Amino acid sequence: MILVDTSVWVDLLRDRTGRVRTALERALHGDDAVLARFHQLELLQGARDEREWTLLRDYLDAQVYLECQPESWIEAARIYFELRRRGRTVRSPIDCCIAQIAIEHDVVLLHRDRDFETIADVRPLRQQLL
Repeated sequence: MILVDTSVWVDLLRDRTGRVRTALERALHGDDAVLARFHQLELLQGARDEREWTLLRDYLDAQVYLECQPESWIEAARIYFELRRRGRTVRSPIDCCIAQIAIEHDVVLLHRDRDFETIADVRPLRQQLL
């Protein structure tokens, strides 16, 4: 399983050339792509109209999700806290939550978001830039 971030899904959905799809397939190496509920939230909130909302909702309803544990929230906040104490910031605390889910489930996080590279400086986040 590979946790695929919103940054990849958005580029995939916008891709008209097929290059992102090809890169994603190569990166997955036959593994299953999974999501976190944060990805569902971010993708749905970006829908342009009712038609796109419905298509996305139906697609996302059929996906496999890695879920948070009660301790996940505290650990995600700790990531943000530790980075801030080192003078580093991430643009969204949601990225800390996604990273924590990847760590807890011991999966690679496939992304196109520099915040995850920053998080990997303070946590054993297995991450790969697409």
